[in-house]
Amino acid sequence: MMAVSGGNGGVPMGEQVQAVAARLRPPGWRDPRLIVGVLLIVVAVIGVAALLRGADRTAPVYAAATDLAPGTVLDESNLAVAHVRVGDGYLEAPEQAPFGAVVTRAVGAGELVPAGAVAAREDVDGRPVAVVTTAPVAEGVDAGSVVDVWVTPEAGSSERVGESLPVSAVDREEGSFGLGGETVYVVVPADQVGLLLDALSGAAEVAVVGTA
Repeated sequence: MMAVSGGNGGVPMGEQVQAVAARLRPPGWRDPRLIVGVLLIVVAVIGVAALLRGADRTAPVYAAATDLAPGTVLDESNLAVAHVRVGDGYLEAPEQAPFGAVVTRAVGAGELVPAGAVAAREDVDGRPVAVVTTAPVAEGVDAGSVVDVWVTPEAGSSERVGESLPVSAVDREEGSFGLGGETVYVVVPADQVGLLLDALSGAAEVAVVGTA
């Protein structure tokens, strides 16, 4: 009896069946393709996990516990530590503790404290000056605002005697009904304090005007 052969170059039908069965058989643990596939999956999982860890990394930085006006001396009572994801430019806790330093511009409560908004006491030449107004102070003018000071003499026109001065505090007297008599504490460069005081002493009217 002759062996049955298919149309594949005279290869016996039995051998063809065995070859097809070998291709359909699930790969074993020693199959190189399975090993490479498993390694690729492991590498992908590790990479994603590392990426997520990096994205969730936070750093401790200082934030304002209260509103910080220009001229405020920083200590433990007006600072808090916040763990956030931020870039450079903020005071890192506790390495860059700014205790004893002075705030040079307004920082709102809850805001992170920029490194550029803090200076050593010896580097700050601003002096707080109380300006008692005769004209109403706008409601929007408060600690942290920037204002101009205008005076009007008995005879003459109004003149600006202080420009772009940061406000450290505002004392609004109750019962004034917007008729003036409020005190605005402005931070003035040391070399301009005398000029401002001279202008205020000879003024019949004093107004503090907030800048845009």
